[in-house]
Amino acid sequence: MFDITSSKLLILAIVALIVVGPKDLPILLRTVGKYLAIVRRHAAEFRAQLDEAMRQSELDEIKKEFEGVGREMRSTIEQGGSAIDTHVATARLGVDSALEARPPEVGAPSGKSEPAPAADAEGAPEKPRTEAP
Repeated sequence: MFDITSSKLLILAIVALIVVGPKDLPILLRTVGKYLAIVRRHAAEFRAQLDEAMRQSELDEIKKEFEGVGREMRSTIEQGGSAIDTHVATARLGVDSALEARPPEVGAPSGKSEPAPAADAEGAPEKPRTEAP
């Protein structure tokens, strides 16, 4: 930033000694040191805020990228789900049409159902009752 060499520092020290005097020179140097510390502190705070803003902007960019990836994944999953639904519907239609075109089996009920025999408490079918004479 500033190109201050040792010869320039020596010249500044001699000028300060002549202008301020040897009695007030330590007080002047202490005051200059305090102000330099304040300037450095403000510069460090500014740098920290700038770094935080840069990190925040990078995080926002990363967040946008992840949201884009998430949207792409959702659309891909939805497309895959609709393709699977289409294949399942096609297979279901094929099975239904094959079942309708099949001839009825020999000995199969003709669509009329007979009532099932009643069962006792243990689940075994009841025996037909015969009346005693």
